[in-house]
Amino acid sequence: MSTALDRLKNLTSKMSSYEMARKENLKILEDLYKKLSIDKKVNNFIELFDFKAINLSGASLVKETLGEVKEGKYLQVLAISYDKNATVKSKNISLAYFGRAENVDEKLKNLVIEFIIRYRFEKSFMTLEHYNDMLGSFKV
Repeated sequence: MSTALDRLKNLTSKMSSYEMARKENLKILEDLYKKLSIDKKVNNFIELFDFKAINLSGASLVKETLGEVKEGKYLQVLAISYDKNATVKSKNISLAYFGRAENVDEKLKNLVIEFIIRYRFEKSFMTLEHYNDMLGSFKV
């Protein structure tokens, strides 16, 4: 009996920890959104999450090579919009351009990478909530 209770306590603790991390993440993400001047392209912070995804060109987002600059590429934050009714369904939109990746200040490059990862962290929670809501329609 105590093992079931221990598992429940552990799960509750993890959920609480994730929720706290999510709130902190959103605060920092909004600061980065302003600091990187993405607010000039997307007027309302919440509208960032209308994009299907946000990607980065010019530097690696792969865990093993995180932040590694791609020579000859430009450091740029790209948003992917999706319109199911359009002829061309998805479209890339530049949210921020920082020049040749190898010339960008290391601190700035790291802020850009942090922005992308924090965005993806929050977007994953939104996706989880979306599918959880959809599953609710199958309950008897």
